[in-house]
Amino acid sequence: MSSNLATKLREGTKKSHSMAENVGFVKCFLKGTVEKSSYRTLVRNLYFVYSAMEEEMERHRNHPILSQIYFPELNRKASLEQDLAFYYGSNWREQVAPSEAAQAYIQRIREVSETAPELLVAHSYTRYLGDLSGGQILKGIAQRAMNLEGDGTAFYEFEQITDEKAFKTQYREAMNNLPIDDADADRIVDEANHAFGLNMNMFKELEGSLIKAIGQMVFNALTRRRNRNNTELATAE
Repeated sequence: MSSNLATKLREGTKKSHSMAENVGFVKCFLKGTVEKSSYRTLVRNLYFVYSAMEEEMERHRNHPILSQIYFPELNRKASLEQDLAFYYGSNWREQVAPSEAAQAYIQRIREVSETAPELLVAHSYTRYLGDLSGGQILKGIAQRAMNLEGDGTAFYEFEQITDEKAFKTQYREAMNNLPIDDADADRIVDEANHAFGLNMNMFKELEGSLIKAIGQMVFNALTRRRNRNNTELATAE
């Protein structure tokens, strides 16, 4: 059975992809303006989101649909723990908590896991494919912007995946061969768009601390609408 889900997701989330690219925090990031306080808040929120997603994927690892895209080598929780130790210190667990937007994201992941676990396909696709697609580029931007030398960007390193391009091909083939019908595929696309929105809300929360650090005028200059650039911070391709 082939649902052509990978293509449906790419085509069906184009508008959300474009909207995510134009969130101020993302635009600043891609132009090389990464402020450490807001970035470490992002790492903190992603830790809680990925912890929830990976817990639910593990829970459903034998599910007839989710088992087909269950790849533990994608897991980001451990790498985010490394980054949190770098930014917050060894007692980071006592200092971090999810923001309001991250809590909403986590709540949605838990909800679909309970009521319609097949929709976790959308959340996995939206995060992991984006991470794989642009991870090395974003890692380099973050390192240059924050003067990092090796530490603080473990999130972007997939040590168990030696060929990211080949893995993405394998992942898309697995999505296309999921035992779902067109109605299921449409629901997964809808959920992926919802996931994009949840990601955007997390990024928008960060703009206040970023503006405080760089100033409103600089922020406005960096986020002024120009020709659209392709980004991969929170989006899958």
